[in-house]
Amino acid sequence: MSKQMRVHREGEFDYQIVWEDSFSMLSSEIKKLNLSFGKICIVSDQTVSELYSSVVQAELEKLQVPVDLFTFPAGENNKNIETVKDLYEFLICGHYGRNDLLIALGGGVVGDLTGFAAATYLRGIDFIQIPTTLLAQVDSSVGGKTGVDFNQYKNMVGAFHQPRLVYMNVNTLKTLPDDQFASGMGEVLKSGLIRDAAFYEWTINHISEIQERIYPVLVKMIKKCCEIKSQVVENDPTEKGERAILNLGHTIGHAVEKMMDFQLLHGQCVALGTIAAAYISFKREYLTLEEFYEIRDMNVGFDLPIFFHGAASEDILSATKSDKKMVDHKIKFILLKKIGQAYVDTTVTDEEMLDAINFINGDLIDGE
Repeated sequence: MSKQMRVHREGEFDYQIVWEDSFSMLSSEIKKLNLSFGKICIVSDQTVSELYSSVVQAELEKLQVPVDLFTFPAGENNKNIETVKDLYEFLICGHYGRNDLLIALGGGVVGDLTGFAAATYLRGIDFIQIPTTLLAQVDSSVGGKTGVDFNQYKNMVGAFHQPRLVYMNVNTLKTLPDDQFASGMGEVLKSGLIRDAAFYEWTINHISEIQERIYPVLVKMIKKCCEIKSQVVENDPTEKGERAILNLGHTIGHAVEKMMDFQLLHGQCVALGTIAAAYISFKREYLTLEEFYEIRDMNVGFDLPIFFHGAASEDILSATKSDKKMVDHKIKFILLKKIGQAYVDTTVTDEEMLDAINFINGDLIDGE
């Protein structure tokens, strides 16, 4: 299996995604980019920094330029403008120029925040993604979406800014907590559901190897997710049409995430939102009863939730109205025509959404 794949759109972006079992090839991969940076700033959260920043910094110093480290507290609640302001100040005080380089070392929060800072500092500088979580490796590090949360509104402030390289050390998944690994599986299952029924079935058939984190199985899984996402991104880099299908599960998922005050991880909320979307698809007779319950029950198999507790369905429905993907006051809701075929629908009603939210609201079970 090839260790690299290319993400490319003529005249707009062209970068490699690299899979390795260590960080030892990082400096050589950066050299291939022929960039003229004078210094590098690694951006990481404190948890990931303690694990990997020293080895990454040592590898980057082989490029014979100064390498700084900026860290911030881990957690979605720190993915905000205040943290970006601290990073801006760090870069300004360090005299970082337009030709210098940022490195995002961490999960989706680090990658999104670093990418947004790179997109906006001096009107845009280069950055590289080094994703260390499964969710970041299969989804958020690829495609150039960057952003931060604003007053708990998910990714409400952001920009499209493609990385110059995505370098994955798949062995970082060995240190990933179980809930974070499961969170990544929420995006893996989504990838198959939207574009590739055969891959979805492959994922189900390899549940044991995936859960045991068998290296070659993980690489194959991550590579396929990146292939699916890159194909969509190359066709529609700024989400004017087809790219919206990548948001399967996200409209209700983001609303649950917000109303639960980020107590659930992003991938867990996407998994819940995917059940809700599949429920509406079933009610519209696109999916069979068996297909719908397979989608729901696979959450259990990959340690993902099938219910949430502690938030009112009506409040979650209300939170969907702040979805940034709305067009003409209509939500671009992603439904499934069938497994492996997602589409954008603007006709989903409040009644349909509330019915689906009630289905995943665990607080309502005892009352039924």
